[in-house]
Amino acid sequence: MTIQQLSVLKQWHVQHRQLRPVEFHAWDVILTLWVLGLLGMPVEIVLSQFLGLMGCGGLLLVPGGYVALRRRLHMSGRLRCDWLGALRP
Repeated sequence: MTIQQLSVLKQWHVQHRQLRPVEFHAWDVILTLWVLGLLGMPVEIVLSQFLGLMGCGGLLLVPGGYVALRRRLHMSGRLRCDWLGALRP
């Protein structure tokens, strides 16, 4: 996901916070994990910790994975996801 896509989704969640509080907090958790991976990667490189580096790399993929999972669940009819429309150009 691009930074712009992350920003668009965050703006959608902020605008709909009153109607979808769980979605708002879930997206905050997703962004927090992404930031942890982003900030942890240079530290793991300096400390030469291969497993930590792989963990941080995995955390960088969390937002894209979450959106892909939600899209799949939405398409199958298991879960309604109103914010998917915000990602369309």
